[in-house]
Amino acid sequence: MKRILLVEPEYRNKYPPLGLMKISAYHKLRGDHVEFVKGCCRSHREYTWDRIYVASLFTFYWNVTIRTIVYYRQAVRAPQDVWVGGVLATLLGSDVAAETGVTVVRGLLDKPRMLDPTSPQVVDYLIPDYSILDEIEYRYPAENAYIGYATRGCPNRCPFCAVPTLEPTFCHYTPLARQVQGIEQLYGPKKDLLLLDNNVLASRDFRRIMHDILDLGFERGAKFNNQLRAVDFNQGLDARKVDRSKMKLLARTAIRPLRFALDTAGMLKTYVNAVKLACDCGVPEIGTYVLFNYRDTPKSFYDRLRASVDLNQRLGAKITSFPMRYVPLDEKHRTYVGPRWNRRLLRGIQCILLSTHGMVSPNKTFFEAAFGRDHDEFIQIASMPEHYIIHRRRHENNGASDWEKLYRRLTPGQRESLYGILTEGKVKKRAIAKVPGQRLRDLLAHYVGEAEKVREKKEAKR
Repeated sequence: MKRILLVEPEYRNKYPPLGLMKISAYHKLRGDHVEFVKGCCRSHREYTWDRIYVASLFTFYWNVTIRTIVYYRQAVRAPQDVWVGGVLATLLGSDVAAETGVTVVRGLLDKPRMLDPTSPQVVDYLIPDYSILDEIEYRYPAENAYIGYATRGCPNRCPFCAVPTLEPTFCHYTPLARQVQGIEQLYGPKKDLLLLDNNVLASRDFRRIMHDILDLGFERGAKFNNQLRAVDFNQGLDARKVDRSKMKLLARTAIRPLRFALDTAGMLKTYVNAVKLACDCGVPEIGTYVLFNYRDTPKSFYDRLRASVDLNQRLGAKITSFPMRYVPLDEKHRTYVGPRWNRRLLRGIQCILLSTHGMVSPNKTFFEAAFGRDHDEFIQIASMPEHYIIHRRRHENNGASDWEKLYRRLTPGQRESLYGILTEGKVKKRAIAKVPGQRLRDLLAHYVGEAEKVREKKEAKR
């Protein structure tokens, strides 16, 4: 019997680590002792493990992932006994190996003998071990769901997307009933169905998949313990591949919400048609991923957010948008600035989303309060001092209104100067004295110590 430790770094995430759950199932079938931990735990580091598996997520979690790997590296006989897999490991595998000397597993565990040269077991086909989630205090919002795939990969090759590297081969069908029934048999029934497919609408077996979902008890209006069930294709559906017959099938299921992506301005017409079709078929609850900081402009980003708000008004829909900041696939931090963006606007959007909990309300009044009534007002809001954005109501009569009056009196040239100064980083008192124009100097005074003020407010809230 081998001693196996599964580790997920201490980042916040909604979904349980499916890869680690399947690895746990694999080792338990072999009679091994398995434990699961989230983050760096001294008591787990004090043992000597035969193998440690560390999961990885986005590449911008580089620091916390490497720190976790290094922390546990002394708990095995050799660095090669630490195995690292997942998104970051697949995209930056050579860097991980060079930095830590551990074993890197790229892509899916979809072939036999990947974890042991003598084992014919395909790890990716196993029923995930939900029991390990009870070993940690951290709670995943999606724990009460059957988590799986009806397809794998995506036939599209979008340059901003990691899927072609993570899952390069498009598989049109994986047996969904086997996954759900296996989870239920081992760990009891779950309320929801969370599917991590990247492009289910591209599958030639789409109708078969929909009938599988219905046969499993996830028809529209289905309940579990008196609560409505939900089907969630969490990675989103391809609006370019929607037609009326497919939408009618989706509408028969408990899909909630139906997710689309609005990655570019060129997708807008297709997206609008897909939303209209969804509403016609009785699926008004929609979630929309809106990419920004790629090749778009701030105006394009605002216009795409606005389009969903306007559709809500016209169609009686309920579209909640989720802005998704683009980061290059090899970026180790979140510092990337797109060619038509600047650091200040990106930080401004981050502050807006802090106050809206990461989402954009379908309510027009709330949207305009958060993002402005037009593009110019959006730029104005995103350019405000951080503490005014995050706690705008609190500061309406305490600084924010004075800032707004000064901002509106700036000439176009002064505004350009303002944006240039703000993109350079923190505003300091001694630097303000060198700025020409009293009006601009008065405005810049509002930015002094803004990061400290945000931090103070957070600490006071605790």
